[in-house]
Parts: sequence; structure tokens; C-alpha cells
Amino acid sequence: MSCFEKEGSWSLSLAGAGFLSLYHVGVIHCLRQRAPRLLRGASRFYGSSSGALIAVSIVSDMSVDLCCSRILAMVKQVEQLSLGVFHPAFMPTETIRQDLRNWLPADIHVLASQRLGISLTHWPNGENFIATDFATRDEVIEALVCTLYFPFYCGTIPPTFRGKRYIDGALSNNLPFADSPSTITVSPFHGTVDICPQSSSASIHELNAFNASFQISTKNFFLGISSLIPSSPEVVADSCRQGYLDALRFLERRGLTKEPVLWSLVSKEPLAPADGTPDAAHDRGLSLNWAVPNVLVKDVPDFEQLSPELEAALKKACMRDPSAWASFCRSGPGRALTYLLLPCMLPFEYIYFRSRRLVAWLPDIPADLWWMQGLLRSLALEVYSRTKNQFLRLVGLLVTSPLQPKADLPKDLAKEPRPAHQA
Repeated sequence: MSCFEKEGSWSLSLAGAGFLSLYHVGVIHCLRQRAPRLLRGASRFYGSSSGALIAVSIVSDMSVDLCCSRILAMVKQVEQLSLGVFHPAFMPTETIRQDLRNWLPADIHVLASQRLGISLTHWPNGENFIATDFATRDEVIEALVCTLYFPFYCGTIPPTFRGKRYIDGALSNNLPFADSPSTITVSPFHGTVDICPQSSSASIHELNAFNASFQISTKNFFLGISSLIPSSPEVVADSCRQGYLDALRFLERRGLTKEPVLWSLVSKEPLAPADGTPDAAHDRGLSLNWAVPNVLVKDVPDFEQLSPELEAALKKACMRDPSAWASFCRSGPGRALTYLLLPCMLPFEYIYFRSRRLVAWLPDIPADLWWMQGLLRSLALEVYSRTKNQFLRLVGLLVTSPLQPKADLPKDLAKEPRPAHQA
């Protein structure tokens, strides 16, 4: 990647990550702390799914404390539910919509226009669309809700943006403009993007899907599960710390930091400059130093010395409710009691939360029913058209294909044999 000399000549693209979007928070905080010019001089911030949430937080200049608290609040909510993400009380779309209404600034559409790119997938044809212009604050919220909508995980009826139905943008373009050399790509999955965890697996196989590449490994498999079914808040917080370390490795490899911080974490003395040092690389127009070590969270005993603000935000967001009842529910006997009462409580909880969803759905019922009617009509017409074409083709073959005549025999065999008395 060329050096970042002219402001506005590069962009950031954040992949969809689900509950692992806290990885992006660690990356952005590292860039903001150690290379603010990369964020200040970026022309546009692209994102799909949860990556779009972090992209809008950059544009609106949200604090790292707010980002960590809102994401980990959802993780703690899932942890408290007896069935996790399968509990009827888990409503990610409604929760995120309310958070966006509460925390986005009033002029976010002005800040986001021509600076924010949200990847959307049109339903049902699956075409990708990147929204970059927003007329109102509600349009920004609608676009974000659409790109976060994973079918059947978040509901059954896709939300609308400017009168059209869209779903998760990661299903058609997970890393917008990833092929551009001027785009800094970020992903919490092991792969070949600019900022991502460095894999120790010996597997060289990759899966190229949705405009993104993923290494085929067991770690990526478990990361994919964790993005939909989160682990404990402490484990999710470690993904944020790992994002900070991976972003720092990216900066040091390209000579965008003043001192080799990562070497001080793994050894007492930094490595001597080699041919790929930042200074020599700048003379060639590139800045690549592949000797920078890969540091994991477990290698950093005191992360607070590396980033006090991020560590304080994560510890604060991971704190649980200190009340006696909440402590009992988190204990072993409390969880056992919850599961014992589950057959009795679950039907009432299901009716209660489904009723709340129905009440919230009432204003949108006419538009949604009209859309479903049109979808069923178009589906029926498509099935009828295909069946009709196949039937007409079959009839045409039967009508235009008479009995096949016998193949012409060779001339010497086609001659009728003469009688013996004529021989």
C-alpha cells in the first residue's frame, strides 16, 4: 500500500462482525490514539452490518466509552437470558434502533453524507447497494437498521430504506472496495485484509465469499459462531484489546508510529533495523516492515499501560449489576433455578414479548402486508411462467418430432439380394 501522503486519498472499510464489532472499536481507538491522521484524512468510511455501526461512530466522533458500553450491554443482556439469542426477549433490531435514536447527533445526516458508506443487500434479488447520501437523520438510522438485519436471526420481514427492502450488507459485500489499494480493510476474522488477527494455523486454504476472504480454519469457525452467539463480556472485551494490538502491528509495519511498542512487549530490546525498516521503505514510497511481531492479548499482562482509556472503558462496561438478586441469578444455584422454572415461565414470556412486538408492528402492518402480497404474487407468476414454458417445450417436442426413420444403409447392403436362379 502506498504511503499516506495526500489527505483524502485513502478510505477505511470495516467488515461485518456481529458481536465481534468490539474488535473494530479497539482498531479505531488505536488509530485515533497513535495515528490520528489516518482517521482525520480518510475520504470515506465504509461498513457492512455491525461494521457500519462503528463507521458511523467515527463520523459522529463517539467516545470509546460509549461504544464499549452499548455493545457490551447487549452482550450482558444475552448472558442474562436463559436461552441466550434464542429467547423471545432478544430483539436486536429494536434495541439497536432505540440506541441510535438516543445517541446519534441531530446533524448526523450532514456529517455522514459523502463520508459514510453503508453496504446494503436488496431483497429479494440480492444486489448490493452502498448508501452514501442521506437527507435526514431517520434515513441514516433506517440504513443502519437494514444493514444489520440478518434474515430470521433478527426477524422475518426485512426493514425498508427509501421504500425498498434491504437486509444485511455483509451478504452481498462484506468489505466494500476491498480490492482498491487505497482502502484500509479491517476484519476480526483471520484472512488477508490489512488489519486482522494473524493466524498461526498451517492452513493455506481460503474462502472467498461476499467480497471478502476468510482463512478456512477452526479459529475462524469459532469466531463466526461467537459473532452470532456471544461469549461472556470478558471474552468479547479481549477481542477489542486484540483489535488494538493488530492495528498497532499494522502501523508499525508501515512506519506510522514513532517507536516499536510491540517489540517492547515481547522482548527487552527492540530488533535492530533491517532492510525493511520504515525509513528505508519511505524512500521507496512504501513502508513495510514484516519483522514486526504478532502480539496476542495473553502476551500483555498489563493492558492499562498500553491504553489506559480503552482499558478503563472495557472494565467499566464489563461490570455487572451488584445487587443481591442479580448476583444470585448469576450464581450456580440461581442458574439452576432458572432452568428448572423454564418450562413454566417460557410460555408466559413468549406471549408477553410477542405481544409487545405485535403492538410495535401495528403501524407497519399495512405496508408489510402489501409487500408480502406483491412478493407472493411475483413468486406465483414466476412459478407459473416457468411451468408454462416447460410444458410448451415438452408439447413442441412431441408435435415436431415424428417417428424417426431407419438410418440409411450403405449402398452395397441396401441392394436386395437376387434369387438363386438369377445368380
